Amino acid sequence: MRSQVLRFTDWTSPVPPVEREVLSALPEPAGDNPPVLFVPGLAHGAWAFAEHWLAHTASRGYPAWSVSPRANGSLRAYVHDVVQVAAGLPRQAVLVGHGAGALVVAHALARYPARAAVLAAPVPAGWSALGAALQANPFGTLPALVGAAPRLSRRQLFSADLPGAEDYRAKLVRTPAKVYRQMLFASPPAAPVGDPPVLVVGSPDDRVVPRQALDRTAGRFGGAPLLFPGMAHDLMLDTDWREPIDAILDWLTKELAA
Repeated sequence: MRSQVLRFTDWTSPVPPVEREVLSALPEPAGDNPPVLFVPGLAHGAWAFAEHWLAHTASRGYPAWSVSPRANGSLRAYVHDVVQVAAGLPRQAVLVGHGAGALVVAHALARYPARAAVLAAPVPAGWSALGAALQANPFGTLPALVGAAPRLSRRQLFSADLPGAEDYRAKLVRTPAKVYRQMLFASPPAAPVGDPPVLVVGSPDDRVVPRQALDRTAGRFGGAPLLFPGMAHDLMLDTDWREPIDAILDWLTKELAA
C-alpha cells in the first residue's frame, strides 16, 4: 500500500477549520521525550484521557495531549484534526487512539510521520468492522445501518464494579449516525509514513471489539495484541486504568531506546 501525505481532495475540498478542544498535561521538569497525543473514540472527548492517563503519562516524563472530535464532523475531518494537532506539537509525536479513535489514528499515520503509535481497543477498518460490530453489539449496531445512531450500553463500555460509571456515561455525546456508518464502511488505512512501531492493546473481555478483531489489527502491523483480561472497552477509565497505560509507556520507552 502507498502512503498518501497529500491528496487531491485536500486541495479541491479542504476540511473546514474549527476551534479544537485540546487538553494537556506536561512533565516537570520538561525532558526530551516525544509528546503523546491521545485520540478518543466516538461519543467520547478529550476528557476521557484527562481523567487518568494524561497526568499519569506526564508523571512518567512524557508531555501528554488529547484532542476531542469536532462536532458534526466526518472521518476525514477527524483525521485532518489529528494530523494538524500533531504537526503543531514541539516534537514528532506518538499517536494513541482508542476505539474508533484508533481507526482515525491508523488513517492519520498515512499522513503524519509519527514517532510511534498505539491502537487501543481498535475498531477495525472496512467490511470487517461491520462483522465485528454486529458480532459484539448486534442490537446496538443495526440502528446505524438504517439511519439512526447506534447504542452502547453501560456494560459494554465499563466494568461492572467501576465507580462513577454513570457519570462517565452522562458525558458521552451523541454522534451523527452518518459518522458511524463512515467508520463501519471506511476503506482500510494506507501504509504509515516512515514505518513507525505500532502497538495494539485491548481486552479479550471487550464487549465492543471482539478478540479476533484485535488479532487482525495487530497482525496488519506484524505483531500480536497486548491483552488485559477482565477490562472493559474504555481501558482509560477502568478501575485498573494504570495497567494498560504503564504497559504502553514501558513499550514506548523501549522503542525509543532501540
